[in-house]
Formats: sequence, C-alpha cells, structure tokens
Amino acid sequence: MALIKSISGIRGTIGGCAGEGLGGVDIVRFTSAYAEFIRRHNPEARRIVVGRDARLSGNMVSHLVVGALMAMGFDVVNIGLATTPTTELAVTGLGADGGIIITASHNPVQWNALKLLNAAGEFLSDSEGKEVIAIAEEESFSFADVLNLGKEYKDDTWAMRHIDMVKNLPLVDCGKIRKAGFTVAVDAVNSVGGAVIPELLRQLGVENIIELNCEPTGKFAHTPEPIPENLTQIAELMKSGKADVGFVVDPDVDRLAIVMENGEMFVEEYTLVAVADYVLSRTPGNTVSNLSSSRALRDVTEKHGCSYSAAAVGEVNVVTRMKETGAVIGGEGNGGVIYPELHYGRDALVGVALFLTLLASEGKKVSELKAGYPQYAIAKNKIELTPDIDVDGILEAVKGKFSNEKITDIDGVKIDFPDSWVHLRKSNTEPIIRIYSEAETMDKANRLAEDIKNVIASI
Repeated sequence: MALIKSISGIRGTIGGCAGEGLGGVDIVRFTSAYAEFIRRHNPEARRIVVGRDARLSGNMVSHLVVGALMAMGFDVVNIGLATTPTTELAVTGLGADGGIIITASHNPVQWNALKLLNAAGEFLSDSEGKEVIAIAEEESFSFADVLNLGKEYKDDTWAMRHIDMVKNLPLVDCGKIRKAGFTVAVDAVNSVGGAVIPELLRQLGVENIIELNCEPTGKFAHTPEPIPENLTQIAELMKSGKADVGFVVDPDVDRLAIVMENGEMFVEEYTLVAVADYVLSRTPGNTVSNLSSSRALRDVTEKHGCSYSAAAVGEVNVVTRMKETGAVIGGEGNGGVIYPELHYGRDALVGVALFLTLLASEGKKVSELKAGYPQYAIAKNKIELTPDIDVDGILEAVKGKFSNEKITDIDGVKIDFPDSWVHLRKSNTEPIIRIYSEAETMDKANRLAEDIKNVIASI
C-alpha cells in the first residue's frame, strides 16, 4: 500500500489500513482538511466543484468526498465524469470556491487521488498544500451541525461547455480541419477521454474517427501512462495506413501524446513544441516549460524572436512562471499544453484542437511536421529510493562535481552542457529520483544518464 502527500495532491493505492493507502478514513480526513483550509482563507466560502475520471474506484471515492464536503457545510456541484481541465473550468465558470478532481492521472488502476483546486481553478501552491496536510494530520477541522449541512447539486453539462470553449478559440479553425478531411485515431485508455475526445473531434469537423479503448469503464486496456511502450495497439493501427494522426490521452485528459501516420511516436515532448510553434506564429510572446522539458521549445521560441523561461517541475510552478512572464503558451514535456487564452491548466482538448489546426494549415504529414523541428532525444531514467539514501546529500555532491558547468537548483539539480543536459530530482509522486537527460540522440542521452548514475554510485 502507498500514500503520497505532495504538491500534486493526495495520491495513494485504494484499500488497506488507515494511513497506509488511500482508504475511506484517509479520503474523508483529507477532504475535510481541504474544506477547512478553504474556509479559513475565505469564511464566506460555500461551494466546491467535484469531478472524477472513470477509474474503478472513482464512484466510491466520489461518494466519500461529496459526503465529507457536505458534512463540512459546503454545497457540492458534482459534475460527474469529467476531465481534469473540465473540472478546472467548471470552478471558475460556476464561481465556486474550489474544486476536487478525483483522479490518479497516469497511475495504474489500483491508484486514485484527490487533486485540490483553488477558486481560480488552479492547483494549490506548495505552501497551501502543506497547510492542508497539516490540518489533516492534526485533524483540526470541525464539521457542521445538522442545520448547516451542505447540499449536492449535479451538473453534467460541463464536458460540452468545455468543447464549445475550445472550438471557439480564435486560433482554432474548424473550417480548415473539416476541409482537410482527416481520419483520426483515438486511444483513451477506457477513461473519461473516451467520451470527450471523439465528441471534440466531431465538433471540430472530423468525420472519420477510429476509436480504441474509448468506453469509459475504468478497466484500463493498457498501462495508462501515454508513453511509447504502452501504445503498441495504436502504433500498429497507424502503421496500417488507416489514419492520418493518432491521439492518446491519459485517464484525466490533461496529457496528449501524438502518433504519426507511420506508427512512430511524435514524442510527448513535441506536443507542446508543435502547438507553441503554431501559437507563436499567430500571437508572438513568451513561453515556459519545466526544467525537465526539451530544449526544442526554447529553440522554437527563439526562432520566433521571443523569450523562453524554465520553471520547477509541477504544473503550479509552470503556471506561476507563465503569469510572471506573461507567456502566451507553456506547459510540460509530458504532453501537457497550457494555453492561457482559455485557462491556466494542462488541457489535452486544447492540444488536439490547436495541433489539428496546425496540421491542416501546413498541409503536411505529421512525420513531415516533426522533421521540421529541432531534433533532440530525452532519456528518462530513475533510481529507486531506499531509507538509507540521503537525497539532498547526493544532489549537493553532484553540484560540486559539475561546478564548472551551468547549474540550476530551483528544483533538484539540472546541469546544462553545451550540447546536452541532465536533470536530477526527487519525484513528487513516486519514491524515486528521476534522472532526465537530453542530447542529439537517445544513445547519447542514455550514456549521459549512465555517467551520472556512476557519479552517484561513487558518491
């Protein structure tokens, strides 16, 4: 069993004893702590939005979350099966005081999580998240009396509202998409994206849609993280020449992976790169991604005469940096596109619409489009943590070892070499040290990661 409390929310495996996983007691405790946090910061707060992905435990967790919020005196707008970005938009659209998204994102089926939003429909900051955790650990929350219990309201309109907002964005051209006559394959890993993405495509003007794993049963057809080793089914379909482009989303639809017409991966890192290239060609401005994302975004941004900035890993950190720099587009290299024109959240629906508009505008195959971008390869390695590993000591020693190179330490340690980089950081969601490295080829990137592992071993 596992229970992880971090900037990414409260995440754990379902079942087990209290405190060992995300069991019933833990769900109620952390939900109540969140409600207490909202009330402390806004005594007039009254309404919270709740949405969930389609994973097997979602319905059970939703009942506990809704009940706990009502017990705390909050009215709940339950939008049911909803993507993470849809729930974020519902918070602001309804003028709610916060929101809880019930999803473990890309984690396997035994996991679930509570992602916590503020009144702006954005994730809590690190300090705010720590405050919620402290309230939960102290159990310093107070339930409402019988005359002040909250009520539940159900509203299943937000998926279509979200789709309408996306297709009406100024840079989304449904006419061009329709005229292009694309055949699009979709793999939604049997979660909520299976209902939302095909409908979005229809609204954008796509008539030919091949649906894979689009029934939102929560019985994931494959490991849900949208990375190449998990996408063999759609890759084989694309190799057969049946579709022009393939889209894959994770269970809560905030990450978008693209499969090219030849069955090869466009690569998650390049989802943001391509969308940014299109956005900057129409609306020049600054861009932001996290420290573990590809240099290709920096290169494309500078090609348009604009400025790129890096943020610490974590959506909330990227959003903060985007606001500071007035970025017109940003996100993370895991396929997360953040387009402030709609909202400050990773949104696969926005990614699909902008990418299809770009593809229709360019009149190229997806592989031809990819070939026009700076070519880098990122290797993603990790070191499993054990209780005797001093992570901070390791990172300090690595900094000292490479003190002659450009070092960034706002989030772990990133070492920039002239033609490559490596980034070491402790994961917020798993008991590991992540080692991301980028170079001109995958072989070079992996060799760089191995060199760093050897340095750590010697330390």
